[in-house]
Amino acid sequence: MPKTDTILSAKSLHYFLQLIDTMNYTQAAQILGITQPALTQQIKKLEHTIGTPLFGQMGKKLYLTEAGKEMESGAKILLDTINSVVDNIQEFTQADKGNISIGILENIGTEVMRKFLVKFNQKFPDITLKVRYFNHEDLWHKLDNNLVDLAVMYLPDSTKNNHTDLQNQYDHLDIYRDKMLVLTHKDTVKAGQAYPVSRFTKRKWVAYPSDSYLSQLMKKYFTNKNKLIVPISFSSTKQLISTAQETNYDTFINKSYYESHKKNIKLTPVYLKGDKDFSISLVYRKGKKEIPRIKNILNEWKKFLDNIDYSSRLEGKE
Repeated sequence: MPKTDTILSAKSLHYFLQLIDTMNYTQAAQILGITQPALTQQIKKLEHTIGTPLFGQMGKKLYLTEAGKEMESGAKILLDTINSVVDNIQEFTQADKGNISIGILENIGTEVMRKFLVKFNQKFPDITLKVRYFNHEDLWHKLDNNLVDLAVMYLPDSTKNNHTDLQNQYDHLDIYRDKMLVLTHKDTVKAGQAYPVSRFTKRKWVAYPSDSYLSQLMKKYFTNKNKLIVPISFSSTKQLISTAQETNYDTFINKSYYESHKKNIKLTPVYLKGDKDFSISLVYRKGKKEIPRIKNILNEWKKFLDNIDYSSRLEGKE
């Protein structure tokens, strides 16, 4: 008996399904671009491999046997699987097709990234971009489990438990040197100046959730005696600022968000003495750059910023 792996080929299954569509050897052969005897031979080989007829004939009309009906279902599944694998391989090897999933930390201002993605989509319309926003913990979970290709987040990240894993498993591209900015109602401070945290220890705050990156940074400045008092919190920066402006509470955000929205912010922006810069970065698993479409989007991002830098784009200079 001929080997199943040589007879149950994609070609023979394609011939079989085409004959089902027409139920006519002559028409099916013409569509396939082969001779009728060649098609007949392929179907007979298939039936010989299966061990039972797949087609019956009543007069001049063909019909599917019960075995043929079972074979039809299996052939469709097999061909769908083969086509899916081929599509995935082609997507992997092509720079202008496929899907790219991007996770963004929810309290990072994303207008610059949004404008870039619009331009990228216009240039590469066959790449599907899937953008979602996550809290700090969920975004790391998505990265660790390869559920997003790229993440826009803050670095360095002291909350990542294993720094060795972070260095060994991930690459990153720094986008912008950012800084935490306090927005205060106090009228005894000057905008843009740095002040010791003692000037703010008795203030109440509208803040991000306690597990967020900026909240973790802020807590380092407060002691058990002078705790960070947060009557209300929001994950949305816009809601956080609006609430602070409607109350007597202060708040803290990142400088990059302030630069994009300062026309609508009435509170006084100041810094904390000793506060360190951090980066907004594109983070991705090592090996991702081997995928052509990922390498493509990273190269396009560099070109985008080479044209007009991130800081200028934050201020609307485009």
